[in-house]
Amino acid sequence: MKKNVQKGFTLIELMIVVAIIAILAAIAIPQYQDYTKRAKVSEGLVLADAAKLAVTETYQTKGTWPTQNSDAGYQTGKSTYVTSVAIGQNGAVTVTYQHIGDGIDNNTVILTPTSGGANGGSIQWSCNGGSGWGAAGSVKAKYVPATCRQSS
Repeated sequence: MKKNVQKGFTLIELMIVVAIIAILAAIAIPQYQDYTKRAKVSEGLVLADAAKLAVTETYQTKGTWPTQNSDAGYQTGKSTYVTSVAIGQNGAVTVTYQHIGDGIDNNTVILTPTSGGANGGSIQWSCNGGSGWGAAGSVKAKYVPATCRQSS
């Protein structure tokens, strides 16, 4: 007599595998979407580096903070996800976003400079009001880099 040998998987085994894949996808997809939004926000911070340099040079040369792009000799940066990079009051650099979604469009990240003191001390930058000082930007904290998240 021959024994029937089972070939392949049973329906229950296949359903368990599908359920495991669905659970993993339910966790991974939102995390990936947040990751891509953080990458797009980081692009704005890279564009802001030129404005930070212009603010720093203006402060070290003239001894006062620029209050607009022309004071620092800076022309605004722009990209697919960044509407503008602008220098404002006390040398603050404001990055405004577009085409990202989830409440990020038309919101800002603000980089605020402070002088390291007299005699050419270094300039420190605060992002989004981090460390309890500077203006707070309007991009949600979960989308900005860890250094830009406000400490509470």
